[in-house]
Amino acid sequence: MNAQKNGCPGADRGVRHMPIRAITAALALLVGLAPGSVQSQGTTIKIGVPVPLSGSSANAGTDIVNGAKLAAARINAAGGVLGKQIELVPEDDACDAQTAVQAAQKLVDAGVVAVAGGYCSSAALPESTTFHRAGIPYVLDASTNPQLTEMGYDNVFRTIGRDDQQGPFAASFMKDVLHAKRAAVIDDNTTYSKGLAQNTVEALKKNGVDVVYANSITPGQMDYSPTLTRVASLKPDVIYYTGYFSEAGLMVKEARQLGLKMTLMGGDATNDPTLMKTAGPAADGMIITTAPLAQFLSGAHSYVDDYTKAYGQGPGPYSVYEYDAVGVTAKAIADAKSVQPSAITAALHKMSGYPGATGTIGFNAKGDRNKAVYITIIVHNDKFEPYRRQDAEGHWAAMK
Repeated sequence: MNAQKNGCPGADRGVRHMPIRAITAALALLVGLAPGSVQSQGTTIKIGVPVPLSGSSANAGTDIVNGAKLAAARINAAGGVLGKQIELVPEDDACDAQTAVQAAQKLVDAGVVAVAGGYCSSAALPESTTFHRAGIPYVLDASTNPQLTEMGYDNVFRTIGRDDQQGPFAASFMKDVLHAKRAAVIDDNTTYSKGLAQNTVEALKKNGVDVVYANSITPGQMDYSPTLTRVASLKPDVIYYTGYFSEAGLMVKEARQLGLKMTLMGGDATNDPTLMKTAGPAADGMIITTAPLAQFLSGAHSYVDDYTKAYGQGPGPYSVYEYDAVGVTAKAIADAKSVQPSAITAALHKMSGYPGATGTIGFNAKGDRNKAVYITIIVHNDKFEPYRRQDAEGHWAAMK
């Protein structure tokens, strides 16, 4: 989907730009497989995709599965891996820890040799323990809590950055670009949200910004105006919300209805287009810290085109990172010349220079992506636009 070689068997430059009808045909074959019908003949390689397919984050999970399908369809159209086709096995973890354990065990029982997925860190953490016990590699595409790669599990990797990278990035933006003196940080008490909030608060304090408010809301409520009124009374220059897009949209709408004029910001779980549908015109001017979206990545132009043709709309924020998670997993299987999970894990640890749609991918000793990038985007006229980035020296520059 991008212009670079994938590195999987037969996946040359021409395959990456194959007509969408070829991808669609391969995709139809991929998703039309009856459960276990081909696996029993030993002609497929099963890769699990645990994501929320129900609840408030279901659209994010569906978007991730769509990215996985495009990756698998491309690989399969190019001949598959080790002479076999990739078969995806999506499983609903509902962004819930207990459901996640059940989903992970279902994938283990289904015979997956690797897993590429994850969204909410609160689900990914128990999933990673289940996959570790089973010895199955888990390549995360969206879960950013640092603990995921700090538990000493050698089978956990990710194609995205970490909250202890995003937090200092957000704090630097508030201080050096917004010139904020006073900041409020609100989380939703989930694993991901609290982790990002804590890392941001620590970095703000180190930067000399006065944190006038740092507390949690309860997700799923219909009215956050009491919290917003309390925060407004403390006169912050910026409010940074580290929870998910469903609550963020409502909070932004209510903040503007209350007449709050300070800068409103969100973390990388607010970067879903649903934000604008919920908040309406009130979202205009909201700034979000995030890994680069597919439409802002030079290597993902073909991916965006193919996604749009296949699904009738542009990709959400994490499908391209899932696309690369499936791609790098397939490359590890090819490098290992084996479908044994332990061999795939070893190959992932050796991975360097994989030319993904999101850029070059390699992993450090903990399994984190080398050179993870964060940017800021801004809502303008009901869409996300690139805003500011940091160069290698930490200087801020406008994005085009």
